[in-house]
Amino acid sequence: MAFKLPELPYPVQALEPYIDQRTMEIHHGKHHAAYTNNLNAAIQGTPMDSMSIEELLKNLDMNNMAVRNNGGGYYNHCLFWEIMAPPTGSKPEGALANAIQESFGSFDAFKEKFTQAAMTRFGSGWAWLCVHPGGKLEICSTSNQDNTLMPGIGCGGTPVLGIDVWEHAYYLHYQNRRADYINNFFDVINWSEVARRYEAGK
Repeated sequence: MAFKLPELPYPVQALEPYIDQRTMEIHHGKHHAAYTNNLNAAIQGTPMDSMSIEELLKNLDMNNMAVRNNGGGYYNHCLFWEIMAPPTGSKPEGALANAIQESFGSFDAFKEKFTQAAMTRFGSGWAWLCVHPGGKLEICSTSNQDNTLMPGIGCGGTPVLGIDVWEHAYYLHYQNRRADYINNFFDVINWSEVARRYEAGK
């Protein structure tokens, strides 16, 4: 069962001016495509080729770097495209908003902590908002293409929101200004999709 590169759920220019069209074209059409192809090559003819991506990552041999790097890259980017949308100025509502309030004190405190996790991830990696069974939220970061579904990575839980802080995610538009990229990311978060993932994960 070969994994497929998903279509973007919006036109490549839809996230401008916050994320530019050229970055989206390269990030999706080159980087994500490479992770997809390399993952398929790494699992071909093994028991993993019949697993869902979630099953594969939860049961991963962390010493299998080809599957770890490319499986993580595949999953992380599938989530990344889905939790973004053309800017509408929306914020979390309902149960998700309540969980953010309970877990972090306020939306602004959540935003500050999530930004800190993304800013302090040295080198390449991701910052995550994860949900644990019962609905508690936690923020953490991972290196390279690791994520919180993998064994022994960190905060655990199911990712409901993630930001890619690899330089290929922002360098064409922002150069070394990671802080500006992270700040503008909040303008393109698809909070209805984050809420859907929260409900499914809790």
